[in-house]
Amino acid sequence: MVKIGLIYKQLTRRDLRVLEAIEKGHSKYEYVPLEIIEKYTRIPEQHVLLSLSKMYRLKLVKRKMISGYKTFRLTYLGLDMLALDYFVRKDVVEAIDDRLGVGKESELFKALAPGGKKVTVKFLRIGRTSFRRTRIVRNWAQDPRIDWFKQAKIAAEREFKALKELYEIGANVPYVLAYNRHAVVIEYIEGIELYRKPELDNPEKVLWKILDTLRKAYLEAGIVHGDLSEYNVLVSIDTNTPYIIDWPQYVYRDDPAADKLLKRDVDYIVRFFNKNYRVGVSLDKALKYVRGENE
Repeated sequence: MVKIGLIYKQLTRRDLRVLEAIEKGHSKYEYVPLEIIEKYTRIPEQHVLLSLSKMYRLKLVKRKMISGYKTFRLTYLGLDMLALDYFVRKDVVEAIDDRLGVGKESELFKALAPGGKKVTVKFLRIGRTSFRRTRIVRNWAQDPRIDWFKQAKIAAEREFKALKELYEIGANVPYVLAYNRHAVVIEYIEGIELYRKPELDNPEKVLWKILDTLRKAYLEAGIVHGDLSEYNVLVSIDTNTPYIIDWPQYVYRDDPAADKLLKRDVDYIVRFFNKNYRVGVSLDKALKYVRGENE
């Protein structure tokens, strides 16, 4: 397992300046020429090469000879270092620990905020496979000029904005602290993923709490989750409170696909509870509630 915190501690300010230069160069190049990196950093070539050699060993960059020129590009791990450095400098995160989990488009790490508060750092990992799929299903990814790093950055910003607005209107979502580049810092919730079928004191009550958050999102925030399933719900161990997570793919209520996605979200979650907890809630009743057609 990659120890992000240990890698970060090995980096100097010079290393981070080189990473920033490569990131800047990606606006024009997939692989950034060495001379461009030197130009952006204003650091002598031999020092830049020392940093690049070190970061290649740490798997923060990839390198390639193109027409006789040395070129480099960031890996996601290199981008992680830049986002983490921002959080450290802004006093959002003091330390980052082991990986909590891996999703289809993200990695989550346990971390500490100032004062010893536990938080989760979520790094979006939109790779080339999901990149193609994302372009098909997400309106904001249709522009062919948006590369996979840019998609991850947009996804992080969208998740931050959605969680912030939903939290403010009382929806059951985690509190969000900050975002930078492709990373979001979210409160740490001691919970169990719903797909693990945790023992619930009152399963039907938990279901209606989930539907209530979908209702608030739809009626008050004007958005639809768009990818809801038992994998996107975290249930608090202490209170059995369900928290809906993973919001970057949301669509607005007036989107042509919104009605279909809302119905699918509600259908997935209702069927899961009916099958695994035998609550007997009808899809029609649940959907009307979420749409505000009944109380």
